Amino acid sequence: MRYKRVAAVAMMASLALSAAACGKEGDPAPSGGNASGGAQGDNCSSSGVTFTPKTDANVAGSPAFEKIKSAGKVVIGVKFDQPNLGYKDAQGKRCGFDIEIAQYVASTLGVDPAKIEYKEIASANRETAIKGGEIDYYVGTYSITDKRKNDVSFAGPYFVAGQDLLVRKDESSITGKDTLKGKKVCSATGSTPIQKIRDEGLTEGENIVEFKTYSECVSQLLDKKVDAVTTDDAILKGYAAQNPDELKVVGQPFSTEKYGIGLPKDDKALRDYVNDQIEAAFTDGTWKKIYDGTLGKSGSPATAPQLERY
Repeated sequence: MRYKRVAAVAMMASLALSAAACGKEGDPAPSGGNASGGAQGDNCSSSGVTFTPKTDANVAGSPAFEKIKSAGKVVIGVKFDQPNLGYKDAQGKRCGFDIEIAQYVASTLGVDPAKIEYKEIASANRETAIKGGEIDYYVGTYSITDKRKNDVSFAGPYFVAGQDLLVRKDESSITGKDTLKGKKVCSATGSTPIQKIRDEGLTEGENIVEFKTYSECVSQLLDKKVDAVTTDDAILKGYAAQNPDELKVVGQPFSTEKYGIGLPKDDKALRDYVNDQIEAAFTDGTWKKIYDGTLGKSGSPATAPQLERY
């Protein structure tokens, strides 16, 4: 997939972000269908796993669950421009590993995926959206950190990734984090990866470039305005799969990023419940089916991580 495609995706991302700011939401993804990564031809479809809502869902002592039950729907914060993870195609359908994890959790709370209201929340605004009750929970490559635990709580991790670098296919001078000096490095504003680049001084301050979305960074990379895009390898592999003739992942991860489901800070009952549901998905094969039918299409195998209850 060439530059024009990524530029079009970036344009869609910008439009979608503007729409989200105005309160307009996209259509929910179907709970079944043909398996594709959502990145081929911009056609979005699911892994084929069907999420049947629990009829006896109950989370005693959870204010968030009572809110969801009363509303008859769940509002979930997501990403929209990450192929195979959190993606929204040209027809407004959503797909990817994170989207299906979000749908699975909704079904365990007794909500049909067709009744999910998705909100596209930028990385820098996730804690604010959860704390303010704008969303009920967040699923979107959300790394669990001690700093973030001051504002929100996490269930999981449901996936473990590692920070890496996306570069142009003909790039030979960037081979890992220690070769970034003098190179322009791009990532999403407020993300853990760009903070790591800054904190460790991996490149000069004037060479750090930030945008609201990763797709904007990828467009900058293809246009030779930046030298590398950094975030979790899972995200970068999705973009490389879209542009195999032009982009590659360096393949030298230099962090451990534990993806969690962001929840209201003091709702321990909901956190414990969601942890139980994630563990059940690990055990009964649901997690693997979701992974294989979405992110697994990148060709990278994965195993379910160990839950870290607290």
